[in-house]
Amino acid sequence: MTTECRLLIDPPAPGAWNMAVDEVLLNWSAATGRCGWRFYRWSEPTLSLGYFQDYRERENHSASRQCAVVRRATGGGAILHDAELTYSMVVPLSHPLGRRRTALYRAVHVTLIETLETWRVRASICGAVDREISGRQPFLCFQRRAEGDVLVGDVKIAGSAQRRREAAVLQHGSVLLSASPWAPELASLEQFTSQGLVEGDLLRLWMEKLAERLNLSWRLQPLTEEESFQAAALVRCRYGSEEWVRHRRRTQQSRTL
Repeated sequence: MTTECRLLIDPPAPGAWNMAVDEVLLNWSAATGRCGWRFYRWSEPTLSLGYFQDYRERENHSASRQCAVVRRATGGGAILHDAELTYSMVVPLSHPLGRRRTALYRAVHVTLIETLETWRVRASICGAVDREISGRQPFLCFQRRAEGDVLVGDVKIAGSAQRRREAAVLQHGSVLLSASPWAPELASLEQFTSQGLVEGDLLRLWMEKLAERLNLSWRLQPLTEEESFQAAALVRCRYGSEEWVRHRRRTQQSRTL
């Protein structure tokens, strides 16, 4: 049985807006029982901190010190969003994909690996990681390794994180397309292909693989006026708030949204 999936392909936007829209879509999925997929970019180089990261850690990463900063609602290490493609998917927990955390990771990442074969990039899924051996984790997410990450050799080029609510799950992730001066220690896909990977082609082919593997049919449906209003409210009182970014504290207004 094919699942109709709402599709949003958004223009570059500030970090707080991008995080707010992901939460709006999570709420929408929980309320409607529908699936949604979103591709988006960032209007300026932006560092996103994982939910549990100490804001003061960013001072130790000199290359990104002057970048805008936001805090995600998902965990993990910091991500420097610049020359990358970002996606998010929302799935109701009543859907088979929403019931098993690792299944959703794997389904999305396997289709990306299949897509990259078009450019003769040989990627693979990272296996289990022994946390006791790995010790203290690096600041940047793409220097960490977690089961399900997408690797080319031992280089991480894509990863995802999840946030679950009572009725739906949000999964969002990043694919490193090109090197960024704001995170020069990270490799990217451009280093593994001589064919010139075009973002639009990657997006189109990945969507085809996703639809085939996950049994989806795409329905283009941008944010409604009401959803844009909800996202703007979340920017003001949560994702664009210093209290949230620095201390993970929400304003009183945000608790009532």
